[in-house]
Amino acid sequence: MFHAPATFALELATPIVALQNVVVEINVTGAAPGETLRLSVGDDIYTATIDLTGSASFVDILISERGTVAVTASGETGASTQTSLRVLPGWVSITPPLLAILIALLMRNVIPALLIGIWFGATALDSFTIGGLLRGLLNGFEVYVARALADAEHAAIILFSLMIGGMVGIITRNGGMARIVSVIVSKAKNAVSGQIAVWGMGLMIFFDDYSNTLVVGNTARPLTDHLRISREKLAYIVDSTAAPVVCLALITTWIGYEVGLIGDAISGIDGLDEAAYTVFLRSIPYSFYPILAVIFVLNVAWTGRDMGPMYKAELRARGGQVKPVSTDEMPSLNDDKLEAKQGIPMRAINAFLPLVVLIVSLLVGLYFTGEGETLTEIIETVDAYKAMMWASILGAMTAATLTISQGILSTHETVDAWFGGVKAMLFAMIVLVLAWSLSAITADLGTAYYLVSILADSLPPALVPVTVFVLSAITAFTTGTSWGTLGILMPLVVPLTWAVLGANGMADVEHMHILYSAIACNLAGAVWGDHCSPISDTTVLSSMASGCDHIEHVRTQMPYALLVGTVAISVGTIPGGYGFPPLLSILLGVTILFVILRVAGRRADDDINNSAT
Repeated sequence: MFHAPATFALELATPIVALQNVVVEINVTGAAPGETLRLSVGDDIYTATIDLTGSASFVDILISERGTVAVTASGETGASTQTSLRVLPGWVSITPPLLAILIALLMRNVIPALLIGIWFGATALDSFTIGGLLRGLLNGFEVYVARALADAEHAAIILFSLMIGGMVGIITRNGGMARIVSVIVSKAKNAVSGQIAVWGMGLMIFFDDYSNTLVVGNTARPLTDHLRISREKLAYIVDSTAAPVVCLALITTWIGYEVGLIGDAISGIDGLDEAAYTVFLRSIPYSFYPILAVIFVLNVAWTGRDMGPMYKAELRARGGQVKPVSTDEMPSLNDDKLEAKQGIPMRAINAFLPLVVLIVSLLVGLYFTGEGETLTEIIETVDAYKAMMWASILGAMTAATLTISQGILSTHETVDAWFGGVKAMLFAMIVLVLAWSLSAITADLGTAYYLVSILADSLPPALVPVTVFVLSAITAFTTGTSWGTLGILMPLVVPLTWAVLGANGMADVEHMHILYSAIACNLAGAVWGDHCSPISDTTVLSSMASGCDHIEHVRTQMPYALLVGTVAISVGTIPGGYGFPPLLSILLGVTILFVILRVAGRRADDDINNSAT
C-alpha cells in the first residue's frame, strides 16, 4: 500500500519588534522531528535540531542592523517560510516609561503621563509614520487598555479595590469609625499620651490612607489643640501613620493595587512562578522605611522629644500657640461623604465587625484556596484573587446590613455612602489600568532585555534595591504620587531585577531576597518621596485634615523623613542586598533612631517648665 510522504508547514513566531544588539528569541513550529532546521536572520545563519514536537527555539539571536530584516526558516524536507522583523534602536524601548516619568514631572499628573507613554509605545510597535502615529493612539487604547481590563485577574483586583472603598465609605458614614477614634482619644490626658493616642488611631485605621488621614486629622485636632500639641506635630503623626501603615497591612485599599502590579510584572518571567500575593508578603520585611517611620513616630510621641523645626513648633504650642505664627489655618475637609452623618448613634461595632469579617474572610479564603500540608505550601499555592473577592464582598455586605438594620442610614443613603467610597478609588483604578497597559507595551518592546544589556554587567545585583529606592523616591517627590510611581516603575523593576540576577547566575532561591527587596524598595521609596513632597496628595490632605499651614507641615516633617530614610537605606536596604537579615536591620535601625532622638532631641515640656521656674 502506497503512503504519501508527510508534508510539513513551517511557522515562524517572532516578537513584534526586535532591538538592535539585544538578544531575541525566535520559535519555529511545524517541522519534521529530528531534522536540522536552518534559520537565517538578515546575513546571519543559525541551525537547530527539531524536537519530537516538531518545534525549535532559537535563543540569543543578535541583530546588529536597524530597519527591517528578512527571517527565513527552511528544513531538510524542503519546507520553508519567511517573514520580516522590524529592528529598533534599543533606546526606543525605554522611551515610553521614561517619557511617562518626564511628563509626570512636568504636568504633575500621572494620567496624561501614562497615556502619552502608552501612545508612544504603541506607535513604536507599529511604525514611526503619520499613519503609525494614528494607529498607535488607537491601538494603545483599543488593544492594550482593553486587554488590561479584559484580563480576569485584573478585573478581580479592580472589583476588590472598589468593594473595599465602598465598605470604607459605609463605615465612615455610619459613625462606626468615628466612635472607635473617639474612644481612643478619650484616654489622652497630656501631650505625650495625646500624641500616642493619635498614633494609635493611625494604626487602627489601617485599611485606607485617605480615610486614615481625614478621620484621624479632623477627629484629633480638637484634642491636640486642648493638650497644646502643635498642628505641625499632628499633621506629621497623621501623615506618617497613613501610607506607611496602609502599605504594610495585609488587607487594605493598596493591597489589590500592589498585588496587581506585582502579578502583572512577574507573569511573563520564565523561572519565576511564585504567586503575586506570596511575593508581596515576602517583600514586607524589606520595607524598611515604612516600618521605621511608624516606629519613629511612636518614639517621638513616647519620649516627648523633638528636633529642629518640629521642636520649635512644639515649644511654641506649649506656650499656647498651636498654629504657626502669622500663617492661616488650612481649611479642613467637609465632604459629607467622608465623615459621619450628623445626629446618628456612634457605635464602634458598626466599623469593627465589618473589618473583622473582612480580615477573617481573607484568611479563611487564602487557606481554602491553597494546597499543601504546611502553611508555607498553602501560601505559595493560594488563589489570592478569589480570596480577596470573597473578603471584600462579605465585608461590604456586613457593613451595609449593620447600617440599614439599625436604621442609621436608609438603603438609599447606604448605597450613596458605598458609592462615595467607590468613587474615591476610581482615580487609583484608572492609574492601575493604564499602568498595566504600559507594562504590556514595555514587554512587547523588550524594555527589560535592553536594560539588562546595558546594566547587567555594570550594576551589582546587591545594589539593585537601593537603586530602585532612590529612583522611586525621586519620581514620587517630583510627581507627588506614590501610586503613580508604583504604576510607572513596577513593570520595569521586577523584570530588570530578575534579569540582572540571571545575568550574574543568581536567579535562584538563594538570592530571591534581592527581588523581594527591590519590590519593597519601589514601594518604600515611593512613600518616602511622597512624605517629602509638597505636592503629594496625602501631604496636602494631612495639612488640611490637621488644619495646619501646608508649608510648615512640609518644613517640619521633611527632616524626620530624611533622617528615617537615610537610616533605612544605610542599615536596611544596602546590607539587605548582600543578605543581611531584615529583622536585624530593623532592630538596628530602631536603635540608631532612638539614640539620635535621645541625644539630639529636646523635650518642649521640660524647657517650658525650666523657663517658668
